Amino acid sequence: MSENILRRGRLSQTPERKVLEYTTSLPFDREIFESDILCNIAHTRMLMERGIIPEEEGRRIIEELVKIWKEGMEALDLDPSLEDIHMVIENELIRRLGEDVAGKMHTGRSRNDQVATDIRLTLREKVLLILKKLINLEKTLISLAEEHLETLFVGYTHLQHAQPTTYGHHLLSYLSMLERDIQRLLDGYRRINISPLGCGAMATTGFNIDRRRTMELLGFEGLIENSMDGVSTRDFILETMAHLSILGTNLSKICEELILFSTYEFGVIELSDTYTSTSSIMPQKKNPDVAEIARAKLSTLNGNLVSALTILKALPNTYNRDLQEVTPLLWSSVYTILDTLEMVEGMLRTLKVKRERMRELAEGNYSTATELADTLVRECNISFRSAHGIVGEAVRRAIEEGRDLVDVMEEVLKKYNLTLEREKIERALDPMENVKVRKVIGGPAPEEVKRAIGSYLKRIEDYEKEVDNKIEKIENVKKKLLEL
Repeated sequence: MSENILRRGRLSQTPERKVLEYTTSLPFDREIFESDILCNIAHTRMLMERGIIPEEEGRRIIEELVKIWKEGMEALDLDPSLEDIHMVIENELIRRLGEDVAGKMHTGRSRNDQVATDIRLTLREKVLLILKKLINLEKTLISLAEEHLETLFVGYTHLQHAQPTTYGHHLLSYLSMLERDIQRLLDGYRRINISPLGCGAMATTGFNIDRRRTMELLGFEGLIENSMDGVSTRDFILETMAHLSILGTNLSKICEELILFSTYEFGVIELSDTYTSTSSIMPQKKNPDVAEIARAKLSTLNGNLVSALTILKALPNTYNRDLQEVTPLLWSSVYTILDTLEMVEGMLRTLKVKRERMRELAEGNYSTATELADTLVRECNISFRSAHGIVGEAVRRAIEEGRDLVDVMEEVLKKYNLTLEREKIERALDPMENVKVRKVIGGPAPEEVKRAIGSYLKRIEDYEKEVDNKIEKIENVKKKLLEL
């Protein structure tokens, strides 16, 4: 067991191994290993520049930190008695350089502001990776929507036939909600990318450190100025997890429809064999397992969020060890989203769309009744509510009597002393004519869906540029720090 350089002064006894294993954060500190080294390098560089530690010793510290980075976490002694990755790295540094040199790295700093900084450094990269995958999913949806500008489909409300639309229009509904997820994550990024480094344990330090310099070195865009808040706040984690839960809900909706629409009863799409399985006993089965598992995995995001909220809701101000248990929940949500985005994109990219079945559904079950009522308003100069009642009566009679709606409609109109040419009734009941006439912004008319696609493409290009610029900035930060 490694010597714990923290306990040797104040505490005379080393806890039993089961206590150490219970309290250590090492199993999930893997996520912040590289960030911790970057944080150490930036802090050491600042200490050198301020004359707080000798430049020669600072350079030796940085050289060894770069070596540890290259060797990786696997090369370190991960003894749980060292508690966390911060002490593991510092312990390794002391082993290599001696305590007289390596022990100076932690001057003017606490693990409290150190871990808060590490989490932010790691999370900002994870968020950008999520955004890249989200943008890729949006591009796949656009490509699919372009193929189905005129593929008739029926829209549902209450899971009952509602009005005719196109599958391209339906796919843009996914695109629209996922765009808001992009916007939320980009907005939340601003509150992730601010530096708590230099806040110390909770009251900064008496050393003449330069917080703005470490902010600059690490590529942060601002400071958390209050030191008590800097070490204690995890609201950026809660915000990110909330955004991921909303994204998870949206992805789950897509998965639900992939499952539903691939059933025999709907039969409008077929999932690729890659994303399905069969039964151990029923040889005919093609089960949408990936979509079902995704639907279940995404539900864990809500549980993670509630757990994090519950941990944080009653903590007193500044640092408490409880905070350690929040980050595993965060990383769990992050990886669930990253994995599921890939699965959903793959399912959509390889989807087989059954156009004829979609048309069959659009042409059946009176989904064009709304346009017939609208036509009565335009042609017969009556209120929509009156037209609604007339068409509703005609549909009821057509169902009860097993007759063609056009014939029944003509009889019902005579009852109300109204006339409408048969051709106009038939036109109003044509699903594609229903779609084409709906040219209002956001409507299913092919020309409007095409316009919307162009608008989405422009915005997606802007989002991608913003994300790529942020990634490039982070990569430049790493390159400069690791070259020191």
